[in-house]
Amino acid sequence: MRKSVLCSVLALSAVMLATPVLAQDSKQVRIGLGDIATVETLNLLIALERAKERGLDVEFTAFKDEDIAAQAVVNGQVDVGIGTPYALIQKVQAPIRIFYQLSTLKFYPVVDQEAYPDWQALDGQPFAYHGRGSGTEAMGNLLAEQNGIEFGEISYVPGSEVRAVALMQGNIKATFLDIANTNLVMEQAPGKFHVLPTGEVNASDEALYARLEWLEENEETVQILLEELLKTWRDINQNPQMVAAEREQRGLLPDLPEDLEAQIDPYFEQAAGEAMFPDDGGGEQAARSDFGFYSKAGQLEGEVDTLNVEDFWYLEPLEKARAAVQG
Repeated sequence: MRKSVLCSVLALSAVMLATPVLAQDSKQVRIGLGDIATVETLNLLIALERAKERGLDVEFTAFKDEDIAAQAVVNGQVDVGIGTPYALIQKVQAPIRIFYQLSTLKFYPVVDQEAYPDWQALDGQPFAYHGRGSGTEAMGNLLAEQNGIEFGEISYVPGSEVRAVALMQGNIKATFLDIANTNLVMEQAPGKFHVLPTGEVNASDEALYARLEWLEENEETVQILLEELLKTWRDINQNPQMVAAEREQRGLLPDLPEDLEAQIDPYFEQAAGEAMFPDDGGGEQAARSDFGFYSKAGQLEGEVDTLNVEDFWYLEPLEKARAAVQG
């Protein structure tokens, strides 16, 4: 495990000393995102609006980074976090469980073409990730190891959109970007950047997680939330253009810049084509794929075949939601 991940995990252990008082199912769900809401969160925002129409009281908060969002979940300030908290669960034994896979890793290492023609040129050079313990950091650890290099100074810049701007302004020269911002950078600065090869990566990028007690005491709320996520994801995979249509209809992200607004259809078309949004919410199969990836990336310890899915995931709500949606 990288030192930064361990420090992040140890820091979070301090907030576990106080256990929040959990209310019975109140149809309220407070969701914390360690990022800014932009193009790639529109699918989630649509699903939450649909859940509201079924009676849920949804509160959505954007935190500065994933560490702060994770702390908020652990100490009860929010109910549901977004991320892949495998190291937090294993190292600190945080009483949280993952319960829905939102997306698989589809990030691209976008670098200054002149400075870094290949992976070897990045040996000892600075690199920017989304956050400590994030999927981008895990991916970077793995790719560095596979290419026999070690990055120099690591910086954490939350938000793919923010990192894209930093790239074009020359403040950083190497980072991971999502589909929308990779396309945007390539369009606005043709010939300046290129994408380094990654090979096949099969792991969760974003997942929902919560305190186990909250999941057990809010079954109906969780059921509605997961049903609407499953239905929304399936709608998008069948017709990616529905995202832009529902955004306009519901007035979501009204201040989205025009250049990013133009990326909505291309982003969701490409994401759906690359199976980025699982129709089934992940579950056991996703957990086992994550074990392999995050172990190789240094964020999980122990032999992969000795890791138990139930130690990291709470599967019952997803199984019930799948049955309801299929029925």
